[in-house]
Amino acid sequence: MTGRDRGLPAGVAAPLPSATAQAERLIALGVHELAGLRVAAVRAAAEALPPGALLVVHPRLAAPSALAPLLERDGRPGFVVADMTDVDAFAPVEPVVVPDAPFYAVTGVHRGDDLRNRSPDEALPALIAAGRTPLTLGEGVHWLLQCPGVLARNACFMTVGSRLRKAGGRLDARTPALWISNGTGRDGPARRGAPKVGWCWAGNRHTWLGFASATARTPL
Repeated sequence: MTGRDRGLPAGVAAPLPSATAQAERLIALGVHELAGLRVAAVRAAAEALPPGALLVVHPRLAAPSALAPLLERDGRPGFVVADMTDVDAFAPVEPVVVPDAPFYAVTGVHRGDDLRNRSPDEALPALIAAGRTPLTLGEGVHWLLQCPGVLARNACFMTVGSRLRKAGGRLDARTPALWISNGTGRDGPARRGAPKVGWCWAGNRHTWLGFASATARTPL
């Protein structure tokens, strides 16, 4: 079994599909069409992908709001929570730098279970001190498109590489996360078990949320 069809043990990174398989997965989902890219461009990017890396389409071309419905778990499509209509305004926050290219590679992706029960405010400096870079929301969604099994009950993750800046320059207190809906509240019972793009407060701790990170980003 692969990370695509099972939950993962704590602290284990999912083995990514081959570069070719990742490209074909994005093409099958229609990501190239929503991003305005040619099939040939996706396949060419995959040819340049380093071994074991994640293929990512730049968020200006493939926004999280467009990618979230392509997620799937137990036959239920992914969604963005109702109170996060500004999800696409969440952008990379220092020290995260996303390559200015249509495609880029993310290496060393990990779910960050070792940082569970820390707040985002506590986890970010810990990741930086360890020489790692937090995943952005778009990168987290791309990872789940390739490896749905990374998202498991009581083992989900935050993507604190993306934050929203207010008009005055201060960071919004919300931090994006990816988890599984319980079908309560405005999610609705029909969404129980579906992959969910949501948020948590920057100062709150959760025992079931890790902090996804990587080692590097490289333009393709």
